[in-house]
Amino acid sequence: RQMLARLLKGCVSGSIRLMPDLKQLLKTALEGALYSYALPPDLKLEIAIQETPSDKPGDYGSAVAFQLAKALRSNPAQIAKDLAEKIALPVGISRSEAVGPYLNFFVDAPAFVRNVVSSRYIAPQQGKKVIIEHSSVNPNKEWHVGHIRGALIGDALARMYRASGYTVEVQNYIDDTGRQAAESQFAVQHYGAVWDEKTKYDHWLGRLYVQLHKDFDLKNKEIKASLEPQIAAVIHQLEDGKLRGEIERVVKAQLETAASLGIEYGLLTWESDVIHAGLVEQALAMFAEKLESPTEGKFTGAKGVDLSPFVAGLEEPFKVLVRGNGTYVYETKDIAYHYWKFGLFEGLKFQKFSDQLRKPLYTTAPSGELHPDGQSFAHADRVINVIDARQGLAQIVVKAGLSLVSDGSYAKYHHHLANETVLLEGQTMSGRKGITVSADEVIAEAQSRALALTPETLESRENVAQIIGLGALKFAFLKASPERQIDFRWDSALALQGDTAPVAQYAHARARKIGRDGSSKGFNDAPDWSAIGSLELDLMKSVARYPDVLALCLRDHSPHPMCSYALELAGVFNSYYNHKDASGKSDTNIMHSPAGLREARLAVVARVADAIQEALEVLG
Repeated sequence: RQMLARLLKGCVSGSIRLMPDLKQLLKTALEGALYSYALPPDLKLEIAIQETPSDKPGDYGSAVAFQLAKALRSNPAQIAKDLAEKIALPVGISRSEAVGPYLNFFVDAPAFVRNVVSSRYIAPQQGKKVIIEHSSVNPNKEWHVGHIRGALIGDALARMYRASGYTVEVQNYIDDTGRQAAESQFAVQHYGAVWDEKTKYDHWLGRLYVQLHKDFDLKNKEIKASLEPQIAAVIHQLEDGKLRGEIERVVKAQLETAASLGIEYGLLTWESDVIHAGLVEQALAMFAEKLESPTEGKFTGAKGVDLSPFVAGLEEPFKVLVRGNGTYVYETKDIAYHYWKFGLFEGLKFQKFSDQLRKPLYTTAPSGELHPDGQSFAHADRVINVIDARQGLAQIVVKAGLSLVSDGSYAKYHHHLANETVLLEGQTMSGRKGITVSADEVIAEAQSRALALTPETLESRENVAQIIGLGALKFAFLKASPERQIDFRWDSALALQGDTAPVAQYAHARARKIGRDGSSKGFNDAPDWSAIGSLELDLMKSVARYPDVLALCLRDHSPHPMCSYALELAGVFNSYYNHKDASGKSDTNIMHSPAGLREARLAVVARVADAIQEALEVLG
């Protein structure tokens, strides 16, 4: 980085500027050129600037002439030619040219490369808050490999929203009054089990949970009925907070797993606190009058919502929220929780739970404060829930509940990011049956395999193996779009070649090594930007795509485009590094390049390394 700063002297006085958005500048220039036409006032134009195909002339292009053709009653090719003469080109574009009906632009390679090398993307502050809820694993056992996926997707999205200028609050919902938590605590009591303080607590508790379901078929009505009074008693203890300390032990063990993946949270939200804080009663007071009340049929006396505006084809579109006896269903509690997320009312209190590597973790707590350490929670402008696809209907009920208040717009800003399930070597996993691979086991195996491939003479070998192993593991889960089911297989998930993180990590390491070599040789001539050519231009065009890729990830609520982008950067850099001229000799050997070109190329390579690092960092 010191070398890069030195190389930039004389280029931009050593400063790092905001990366110019050349596509936006071209769009603005085109909009300016359109003022010379007598266009209908109601004409809506979508001016898109795209990269031209590799076999077409130019670097960027627009098909806006097609949209203008009908309004102007003119040939689109003639319109493109006319626009090429009228447009005032922004800095960084050398010329425009009509290629049939398309208007193509040619970048000024030296100016463009210099601009990208000397600038960084810094998103403007959006002034909006996003709450991302993810993980939310039942506190009755350890994480398994399927839980890793949702947690990594949520963590990557949180990083991407922060990189895009949003305030982000990451929440982890603790279902401490649910059936699974009750059964695991009942198992402890039933077997008289005592933790040995050697086994990781969540693993120890999970084994008891599995043992309970092996010893008792709880799907059998008679067996379930015989145990139900005892399990119900545990549920009451959980609801009264009498077993909070036991659940906290599970949660802390699960948080150790998250921390080993570099995942941190802002707030733990406990279901028992949501219940005791009266959020449901506050929510019902806001929407009860808007609920439908059937006067005949099996739902007579109940109150609920019609889900058909939100999802078509349901066999039973009416969803009960308040039963005929006045009690409410689970989804009503979830609606209230989301009313709180959006800041429609207060009610919860908070306190510090623990320290994390980067920031403190807070928790809801009956004895807490509204603003501990000056912190504020909830009041989101947008809510994203990274939750198993099998919870899709429950999330639709939440959206329907949000449509009942204000003007109904809150529903528009609630998004269920439905991540599909994870198979284990082709087999469906089951926590009750013990058909799982724990997340801790997968993490350890990833690092072990990476260590076996790392030279014993390498400095900081174990640290390097940890970075490579975890990188490969995370990439295996993030590179697929969330709606695709993953079949987790050891060999493919932890392979250190192909479309994996180590491919990008190696390209980054190679680029940094070139920079170190340049520094050690004392190269410090002024960069000669006029000497660079199309190879460097192609590299910087890929680097300049970062803001577009980041925006695509947010639009699609998925990190996988950033994985593809990291591999793209690695690919174009490796092609550059290995490029040969017509005679078969390397024509990108930086150390043997003429002075001036050598320094410009060193700056280009340093910028590529920064770009790969930036892409991998927002992926976690």
